[in-house]
Amino acid sequence: WAGRLSLLDRVMNSPLAEKMAQADGAVFRWMNGWVGRYSPLDRMMEWVVSDYLVPVTMALTLTGLWFVGGEKVVRMKNQITVFVALSAMGLASWVVAVNNALYFRPRPFVDHDVSLLFYQPTDSSFPANTTAVTFAIAAAVWRGNRRVGLAAYLAAGLYGLARVYAGVHYPLDIVGGALIGIVVAFLVFKLRDLLEPLPTL
Repeated sequence: WAGRLSLLDRVMNSPLAEKMAQADGAVFRWMNGWVGRYSPLDRMMEWVVSDYLVPVTMALTLTGLWFVGGEKVVRMKNQITVFVALSAMGLASWVVAVNNALYFRPRPFVDHDVSLLFYQPTDSSFPANTTAVTFAIAAAVWRGNRRVGLAAYLAAGLYGLARVYAGVHYPLDIVGGALIGIVVAFLVFKLRDLLEPLPTL
């Protein structure tokens, strides 16, 4: 483990990583710099970035999918989609937790003069756990229902952008979380195919 941590430390402190961090910081400052310019935009972002709007919307979407479907085959497909989405959500959170145990990135408001529209979280900034979870759900739903999945992707993307705008994440935190969520959802679907017919049962 010591060797792996040493390698991780070298990667995170490499010249390329430093350049990416500088660009990441510049994009963050530009996005967060819009806070205070347009009050209606700030109010909308405060609404989007909250712990309620997008998470509750995702939960209601999954609940609706579980019960929707006039035909048995359609209903079963929707229920398997919900099963995969919840599994991917849990696994994505676990991946983020393991990453946070190995690498801690301070939140933007620690190193920058930030206009905050949200409370100050204390966990690692990278990767964004909320983004990993919402993109895992969106990717799973998209696989089962393209129309609903597209709406879930848009909600997850807006949620991520709002968290950068509000001053609690860097853009790369959002990108990293989104990639984790999408990859995990793909892997869970593959695992579900391998374990068939157990999930259907």
